[in-house]
Amino acid sequence: MTEDRVFMQHALELARRAEAQGEVPVGAVLVRDGEIIGEGWNQPIGRHDPSAHAEIMALRDAGRRQQNYRLPGSTLYVTLEPCPMCAGAIVHARVGKVAYAAADPRTGAAGSVFDLLPSDSRFNHCTDVVGGLLAEQSADMLRQFFRARRR
Repeated sequence: MTEDRVFMQHALELARRAEAQGEVPVGAVLVRDGEIIGEGWNQPIGRHDPSAHAEIMALRDAGRRQQNYRLPGSTLYVTLEPCPMCAGAIVHARVGKVAYAAADPRTGAAGSVFDLLPSDSRFNHCTDVVGGLLAEQSADMLRQFFRARRR
């Protein structure tokens, strides 16, 4: 299994943690030099915090661990394409690359709906983006979660 798949698999495990807490199952892992420096999962319901998305939680964790709000040279593995709020935080943190699993056709900001991460030259930092890594596993988890919610 490639390193990318290993880290995305870890993000999927974090998504399961979110699901177990009644949250939308999204997980995120921030990696630099082959080591996890931050991780997070969706927690807006439990924390009563609309900004507590998996990506934001991983960035906060990494910032604390690294004692720095800038995280250059890092890669964020996330099970769902980041939204505009998370894309903004990713740019401000200077994350080097985002690898996401499932595309988000409603609020995706890495090319699906908005194109904030890979190509918006108005930002002073550009983040590389790769999508589709373990996409089916993530999409299945999300579909099952929302199917169960509708029952």
